[in-house]
Parts: sequence; structure tokens; C-alpha cells
Amino acid sequence: MPDMENLTAVRLDEENGELLILDQTLLPNEIKILRFRKTGEIREAIRSLRVRGAPAIGIAAGFGAYLAVRHSPAADCRGILRDFLLAKDALASARPTAVNLFHALDRMEKRLRSVLDTSPAEARAALLAEASAIRDEDEAMCRAIGEKGLPLLAPGMGVLTHCNAGRLAASRYGTALAPIYVGMERGIRFKVFADETRPLLQGARLTAFELMAAGADITLLCDNMAAAVMRRGWIQAVLVGCDRVAANGDVANKIGTSGLAVLARHYGIPFYVLGPTSTIDMDCPSGEDIVIEERNASEVTDLWYAKPMAPRGVGVFNPAFDVTAHDLVTAIVTQHGVAHQPFGPALAAMAAAPAGEG
Repeated sequence: MPDMENLTAVRLDEENGELLILDQTLLPNEIKILRFRKTGEIREAIRSLRVRGAPAIGIAAGFGAYLAVRHSPAADCRGILRDFLLAKDALASARPTAVNLFHALDRMEKRLRSVLDTSPAEARAALLAEASAIRDEDEAMCRAIGEKGLPLLAPGMGVLTHCNAGRLAASRYGTALAPIYVGMERGIRFKVFADETRPLLQGARLTAFELMAAGADITLLCDNMAAAVMRRGWIQAVLVGCDRVAANGDVANKIGTSGLAVLARHYGIPFYVLGPTSTIDMDCPSGEDIVIEERNASEVTDLWYAKPMAPRGVGVFNPAFDVTAHDLVTAIVTQHGVAHQPFGPALAAMAAAPAGEG
């Protein structure tokens, strides 16, 4: 297994003016670093899930917007702004559900507009600093999420997770897996169960991969086995990440999350959602207002098979996310602390606080 300390989902090669992305579509069988300079290439890397996970997408968008400005031939800041806005629109169209993408791009635009009366070199430097800050703040926030979430767990506890919300989805610690990593640093061990997470198998390919590399106790499950392990009493907590949290506490996360929440409620198991405040969208009243991305049918029928495993022409419903109702969520953990029901006031306070470590 590789040393995960040396594997980063997304980073900037400033010397060569390139974005480096660990191609997660090839894991766990091949570790390949892709290099991109052009906005269209970065957009496609986000769209095709070569980089994925809400925090990592935000980091990629920040650096991608910077590179559009760095490589812009514009001779003045107004021209730089024009090229930036073109890049911003392209990157924003990559995936509609993860709010971090839009937060990062809006933050970069605000920074650029604040320096329009300076030189192009100063504007480029300001955007580099802003994109780097987005990345550095994410690592600090993920670490803080781990610190805030760890007291919710007991040593040796059985923990079920879904999709991948670990190091490969963020800058280092991840979100849902952050308490596990922070606990391991302190000698606290958990028995982790990972859903494979159909149809793209992020749990099998990514969560199992990174936790094995870290030396964690990890058991892989098919998605439809969650109820069986809950019934046996092997699970004492469910930890999931989030791509968007509505103002009322409804949570959009990888498809299958909502079903886990229903099962956890039936078996009396706490269901925890972990993510940075950048995933809280106070302009989104409820989960009914969240746009859910629908993906290509081939991900279900063909992607992992030598031959198609469904009849040609069959109708396929392939939403990338679902919405978990707030009343099924035990608590939402951010870098600022733990929010309990009713979520509205606590989420509003967290969203209004400075984004850095709580």
C-alpha cells in the first residue's frame, strides 16, 4: 500500500503553472498524477470525477481560476477580470450540487475585484494567495472537524461510513473520516465499515484504499448489507460527509445516504453529518431546493463490467446524490462545533462565523 502522506487529491505546481490531480478514477489499481493548465481540462477533471469530494472540488476550482488568470495574455486587470469570469463560468458548470465549488469561485472573484486598481502582476499574486488560503484553511478545518467529532465516538466503536469523505476528498484529514484519523493519531482505534457505494464504488475504491494505507481496521460492505450489520449490533455510529447542507439541516450527500439514515433511525444508531461550514447554504431553505445531479446511465449498466450487465435500452435513473431529511440527522459537525436539532439557528451562527478553524 502507498504512503498516503505522499498522496494528495489536488495541488498546485506553481513553478510550471499546472494543477496536479490524483486521478481517482484509476484507484485503487493505478496511482497517476495528471497535470492541467487549461480551464476546460480542469472542468472536465471535476466533471468526470478525477477529482471529487466537495472540499477537493473547491480547492481545484480555486487553483483552476488562478491558473486562468496566470496564463491570461491580458495586459490590464480589466482584461484579466474578463478571462477570469469566462473561467469561472466554465468551472461552475462542472457539477451543480457541491456548494464548495461555488463558494471557492465567488471568493476568488471577490478577491480579484478588490485589486482591480493594481497591476496584473499584483492581481495574479493576490489570486494565488487566495487559492492557497482556500487549500490551507481546508486542512485546518478538516482537522478541527476531527477534533469536534472525536468526542462523539468511543474507542473500539463500530463506525459505518458511505462514499468517500476522507483524505482523497479534501486536503488531508477529510470530513467524515477526520475523527477516525485524529483518533488514530492519539492511539484510539475504531472498527470501520465502508459501504462500497454504488454505482461509482467510492467506498470500495477510495475509502477502503486510503484507510488500509493508514493502517485502519476496515471492512468493506455491499450497500445492501448495511441493515445486516446494524441488526447484528456491529455499528454504533454512522459518519457521512455532505456536499450541501440546507438552512433547515437537510443534507445532500452521495446517493444512498438517505437510506442509511432511515436504517440508523430504525436501529437507534446515531447518524452524524460532518463537513466544513462552506457546505452550509443559508440561501437554500430546504433539501427541496437542492439541484441533484443526474449522471450517465452507463455508470450503472456498463462501467465496471467486461460486458453490459443490463438489457440494452433499459431505462436507468442515476442521481449522484440524495437528500437526507434533517429529522433523521442526529448532529451536524463542522469546524466550529456540533449542531443539534433544531438545526436552523445553530447552522446560521456557524455559517456566519469566520470560515477558519473553530
